[in-house]
Amino acid sequence: MSWRGWLVLIFSLWLIVASLIPGIVGSKGANIADFLIVGVVLLIAGIFMLGTSKVAGWIELLLGIWLIIAAFIPGITGSKGAALANGLVVGIIALILAFFDRKKQ
Repeated sequence: MSWRGWLVLIFSLWLIVASLIPGIVGSKGANIADFLIVGVVLLIAGIFMLGTSKVAGWIELLLGIWLIIAAFIPGITGSKGAALANGLVVGIIALILAFFDRKKQ
């Protein structure tokens, strides 16, 4: 079992939970949907990363890039600084873990 897969699972669960916390996402439906969808897809990728899936690392890399880009789109994050910070932090962590996964292969 990969420690990277476990970390991806933890952060994907955090994104799912964070999408339900009004203090983080506010009332922006796009932000709620963004965190929920990315969280669920990262959760699935994390499950596959527990094994030896090459595709899961690429999915994680793309979702990390998306979280960073989406943090700066006003139509998604609105004016919530917590949503911006959450997207940036989880996106950067996903990128780092994806690079570790790419280096492993």
